[in-house]
Amino acid sequence: MRDEQMRPIRHTIPLDEALTLTEGAAVPLNRTERIDLDDSVGRVLAADVVADRDVPPFDRGAMDGYAVIADNTFGASRMNPRLLQCIETVHTGNVPSKAVEPGQCTQIATGAPMPDGANAVVMVEETDRRNGDEVAIFTPVYPHQHVGRQAADITNGAEVLHAGDRLTPSRVGAIAALGIAEIVVYARPRVAILSTGGEIVTPGQPLGPGQIYDINRFTLGSVIQEHGGVPVPFPITADNLDELSAAVDACLENDILVFSGGSSVGERDLTFDVLQRKGEILFHGIAVKPGKPTVFGTISGAPVLGMPGYPTSCLSNAYMLLVPLLRRVARLPSHQFLTVSVPAAQRFVSTTGRHQFYTVRVVDGLAIPAFKASGDITSMSQADGYIEIPAQTDLVEKGETVEVKLF
Repeated sequence: MRDEQMRPIRHTIPLDEALTLTEGAAVPLNRTERIDLDDSVGRVLAADVVADRDVPPFDRGAMDGYAVIADNTFGASRMNPRLLQCIETVHTGNVPSKAVEPGQCTQIATGAPMPDGANAVVMVEETDRRNGDEVAIFTPVYPHQHVGRQAADITNGAEVLHAGDRLTPSRVGAIAALGIAEIVVYARPRVAILSTGGEIVTPGQPLGPGQIYDINRFTLGSVIQEHGGVPVPFPITADNLDELSAAVDACLENDILVFSGGSSVGERDLTFDVLQRKGEILFHGIAVKPGKPTVFGTISGAPVLGMPGYPTSCLSNAYMLLVPLLRRVARLPSHQFLTVSVPAAQRFVSTTGRHQFYTVRVVDGLAIPAFKASGDITSMSQADGYIEIPAQTDLVEKGETVEVKLF
């Protein structure tokens, strides 16, 4: 005999309250790992990066031309050039072997070390090589002009990056400039994805009567990867309290657990029961559309999100709740959506009292509705983004400017 009962959601909480509760349960990871610099972009540093050398490690030419003593060029012009004797040519990767003395110069490539005695570079365009080693200088230069000074970029002992910094391509470049090949970063949160229901089947398998393919495992996994986590999909679990309970125990080796399905009000929706039995329920039901039947709590300190089974509701809630939760655990900054402000192509009618997420396409500078139904994944896949209609607003008039958050 089944012991589950229908459990209508009689009380929902506002979206802001739900976000506060999920944020409060999100504990940033302390687990770290050492990785190759090649794989570091997007990761979060777990230790300061302190320079153990100057960058660049020597004065170097910043232009192709001639390394000179600046005083030797004063007063030079096209009509009255200064004539210097070229004593050497230095390419990148080579080291000068001769010091420059008054009346002399060294031909130098961009990035090559400056010879002793020289303190400026005249661009090759402002010179003319004559009579073998004689060089005519047509313009004066001042000391240190066109010279990349030693330590101009990074000084030995400087704190280049700090623990908690997210590694962008430029920050990866700064680490590479110090000759560092491996770094210590915070581990990515592992997020268990548990799809429930006897009606869903893994893509690639044949469908039986009354069955559909599991969409949510893949949309959730994509969101998790995109926002700093590692998706850990588990086998589909039947609507059986004992089997679901055992599956949850296996999932708890991970940092976050996300149910797909099992958060609604039907007698075969058991997420609520498992959470109640094993942990603490923080809310069950949010005043949003789509995505009202969402349950959230913790088991042994791990955040647990029970998502609606309908693909649009599930993915909408992933953007709304899972992304900020996951990014906080991963020590990543809050996600900032790209937005565009455009007029509404038609009137949008909302459900009063529920914060609505309405998917739209942006066509010819207008926001056109894309939402079909909570069960239709094309409500999202054929949309450019979504607009939000606050709970206290029941409609948006045609022509009214709306802010579209782009996917």
